[in-house]
Amino acid sequence: MDAEDFAQVRDAVRQLVREVVVPLEERIELEDRIPDGLRARAAEMGLFGYALPEEYGGLGVTMSEDVELAMELGYTTPAFRSLFGTNNGIAGQVIARFGSAEQKQAWLPGLAEGRLIGSFALTEAEAGSDPAGLRTTARRDGDGWLLDGTKRYITNAPIADLFVVFARSDPAERGGRGISSFIVAATTPGLTVGPRDAKMGQSGAWTAEVVLDGVRVPADALVGEEGRGYAKALTVLSRGRLHIAALCVGMAQRVLDESVGYAASAHQGGAPIGRFQLVQALLADMHAELLAGRAMVRDVAAGYDSGADTSIGPSSAKLFCTEMVGRAVDRAVQVHGGLGYLRSTPVERFYRDARLFRLYEGTSEVQRVIIGSGLLREAGMPRT
Repeated sequence: MDAEDFAQVRDAVRQLVREVVVPLEERIELEDRIPDGLRARAAEMGLFGYALPEEYGGLGVTMSEDVELAMELGYTTPAFRSLFGTNNGIAGQVIARFGSAEQKQAWLPGLAEGRLIGSFALTEAEAGSDPAGLRTTARRDGDGWLLDGTKRYITNAPIADLFVVFARSDPAERGGRGISSFIVAATTPGLTVGPRDAKMGQSGAWTAEVVLDGVRVPADALVGEEGRGYAKALTVLSRGRLHIAALCVGMAQRVLDESVGYAASAHQGGAPIGRFQLVQALLADMHAELLAGRAMVRDVAAGYDSGADTSIGPSSAKLFCTEMVGRAVDRAVQVHGGLGYLRSTPVERFYRDARLFRLYEGTSEVQRVIIGSGLLREAGMPRT
């Protein structure tokens, strides 16, 4: 789409977020679910497929356009974006980038329309950041495969229609080698989803355990080349990390707006608390880091689109922006004082919501390893 068309899409997303979703935040928090009407509204707007290819019903946005939408979506509860995040991101992108023509035709139109919800089943109890701990197995069974294992913290698992499952297909290999990816329908016999996880924050975004017990899938469920599944995971996770960084920028903008509004109107000693220089300092630090994060995300997205940097930059953006929003929500609570500790205050909810960003799709520690090792590899340091 051209710049004018995209600007209309971005503006429509901003209007939906600020006029429809924000007023529903407390309801989403209390009910721990996205209202059906809001899901339908998101589907009508094409939000379930904005990053999927146009030929399959998506909008086919670039990474630079993706982050602009993410910054708008980050302004409200993360649960809203999470509803369609895996369709556009780590689940949908595996199929869009590595699936066969038949797989794309079978699954992508439904994902783009919002008729189907996709889920990305990689993480296990002993295999989150380190693929060496992956225990789920895939063994040949006639002309198909048998999958066995347990996945943890799987986003949208309770409402998923399909899972992109990663399993070790070659037990002789170690680390990320010998792992394959499969498309598994949620109705496949032997696949069960556990109860929803009780989490610190991000109410309305459901995660759960997924158990695969003798799940048989046909040969054409294999995505791409056998044994190359983890390489696919890393590719789509890199895009997802930059998307998460942009979400954090949106959340930082929201809590800054909440804090400025409160500081300008709340009084202590007969004057607005915004007159106190230490309160101004909290706002100034939030604003400066927000601008840095926004500029960083846009610059890294441009490098991703050009192919100049699809790994180190996204990891740096995720590292900085997830840590930045953690500082922003902490300062926002401080500005609000005792009110900021009450559940009825938006900044309290964002304080809990923000903590997850430093953990999923690669912890801050993992990002530091990716960045450091990548820089040294570019400098020619040999691998051990």
